[in-house]
Amino acid sequence: MLWPVPDTWKPSDDAELVAGWRLWLELSDCAWPSAAWDGTPAHAVNQLRELLDACDDIETGYRAATTEPSEEFVRLLQALVLCASAVIGLWWDDHAPLDFERARTLHDDLRRFANHAEQVLTLLARHGGWAELDSARRRPV
Repeated sequence: MLWPVPDTWKPSDDAELVAGWRLWLELSDCAWPSAAWDGTPAHAVNQLRELLDACDDIETGYRAATTEPSEEFVRLLQALVLCASAVIGLWWDDHAPLDFERARTLHDDLRRFANHAEQVLTLLARHGGWAELDSARRRPV
């Protein structure tokens, strides 16, 4: 399932700029399992589960720090939550080792989320003022 990402975003105040920065940092490394991955789908989606907690924390902090929260930014957060939740919902309780077919399906599901996350990262960096930092993040070592 594809979730729409807006073409533009401009922080309406400092609180939204900080929330956007926090979201960019959280998204920068969450789509793929870490090297500590145990080989199961349930463990592979743990980072996405942590992202849901971070998104909730970012939205709560943002709403507390501003008098008029931007619906555009809140929708951006909520679309990320929906996209991550779709993947988590499929794999959260699957603790069996992967076979080839399931590995391919898991990879496809994670790739769809990663593509969405990359679009959001680009949007945040371009319009939040940290595009150079984003390009450094994407540059191969």
